[in-house]
Amino acid sequence: MATEKINPCTGSTLLQPISDLINLPIDQVNFVVCQLIALLTAIWFRLYLHPSKTSPFVRHFVATLLGFYFALFCFGWYALHFVFQSGITYSIMILAGAEHMHKYCFVVALGYLSLCQVTRVYIFDYGMYSADFTGPMMIITQKITSLAFEIHDGLARKDEQLTSSQRRLAVRRMPTLLEYFSYNCNFMGILVGPTSSYKDYIAFIEGTAYHVKYSETNGKENGKCKQSEPSPKVEVIHKLSVCVISLLVYLTVSKSFSVERNVDDAFIASTPFYTRVIYLYLSMLTTRPKYYFAWTLADAINNAAGFGFNGYNKDGTPRWDLVSNIRITNIEFATSFKMFLDNWNIQTALWLKRVCYERCPYNPTAATFLLSAIWHGVYPGYYLTFLTGIVMTKTARAIRHNVRQYFLCSSTHKLIYDVITGAGTQIAISYTVVPFVLLSVPPSLKFYKSCYFCLHIICFLVITILSLKPRQIRDKPTENSLHQEHLQGGLVANHSHFAMDNNSNRKRNAT
Repeated sequence: MATEKINPCTGSTLLQPISDLINLPIDQVNFVVCQLIALLTAIWFRLYLHPSKTSPFVRHFVATLLGFYFALFCFGWYALHFVFQSGITYSIMILAGAEHMHKYCFVVALGYLSLCQVTRVYIFDYGMYSADFTGPMMIITQKITSLAFEIHDGLARKDEQLTSSQRRLAVRRMPTLLEYFSYNCNFMGILVGPTSSYKDYIAFIEGTAYHVKYSETNGKENGKCKQSEPSPKVEVIHKLSVCVISLLVYLTVSKSFSVERNVDDAFIASTPFYTRVIYLYLSMLTTRPKYYFAWTLADAINNAAGFGFNGYNKDGTPRWDLVSNIRITNIEFATSFKMFLDNWNIQTALWLKRVCYERCPYNPTAATFLLSAIWHGVYPGYYLTFLTGIVMTKTARAIRHNVRQYFLCSSTHKLIYDVITGAGTQIAISYTVVPFVLLSVPPSLKFYKSCYFCLHIICFLVITILSLKPRQIRDKPTENSLHQEHLQGGLVANHSHFAMDNNSNRKRNAT
């Protein structure tokens, strides 16, 4: 009988024959198989380990044990980093006390993540292939820091010092070690996430999520109400259908629109500029389905386990979007930079808002962009994307505040405005995220140079001209919209939280 071997770089080699048969890297095969097993496990977890049938201790223990196994299967002994990062930060929470734990946990968790990213990229990954174990660490870092701030809010601050959302999320007691590891490393979110609040996760484990449910509009709680327990079956089937379509599109279409072709000398020399713009949009469009696949599958896994219920719609249908990370329709038909970013990697945007933007006393916008950049990793292309994203965000906001009002006089004018801004948004997003995909500086600058830095120049001209224009009476943006516009500018193209590293794929193709 064949025994399973654990490769410290790529995880289990049990599925190597399948990897060879379908010509996909073993880490990607391990990831997909683990997520499919997690989906089946989630259904079993909801039906047979339901809160009415077993204790929270058993649910915590099983969720944690399975999470560790999936991590070991996918990442080999690199999975011990997850245990160490969680263990050392829990020790800090116990020893430092509620007054200062959030600062120490933030520095240690983010510092340890950055150290692992540096060693993986510049020491190991450039010399040999290794699965991207830092993807799950990014999610764990979000959970560690979120919980540390929530405990600080609950134990060290007065209620009148908290915002409504901070008051709702505040944790009033220190979690046990098992609860802490279950929250960070449960099988539903160990590979892809997404992040959730600690109180939402505990309510799911203890079976109280369906009985008391808050609703929040513009940062204000609207009260609590009794809820019955709905079935997630319809929502899970719908999300799995989206996964299948996304995967098919990615596998069949993406190879025809390589992002690297945008910097190919022959392509640049022989292709008209307008054709290159169309190709740029198509090449970035066809990279998104892999993110849709991974994030929607992760959402379906959580829903199948019973996690993610978020009340009811006006028509009485249950909402299962509590931990959703994307809204695909709103992304693809976005009519503004903000609309695109509001619907992309939603949980990470909330994390940045809660731990940085709402709390930083000095220049929170810059601090949020910096935190987003550090969290994503050490590839220089990330930082080029974030710098360009800042300019794009400010320009989009300036245009909206100064121009949109002239197109609201009729539905026809509004439609014209939406079509123009929709096309402009997709081109601007594609232009901005190219360095994120290319990763390094030389090809990124080559791309921008081939485009004559056109959007950079247009943005600076627009900001300069509109800043000289006499200030007009405008609708004052809401606090929530400002939060989202500022903090999500750094999230235009998030790091994939699963082992499909673009850099590794390109190196394998090159060899």
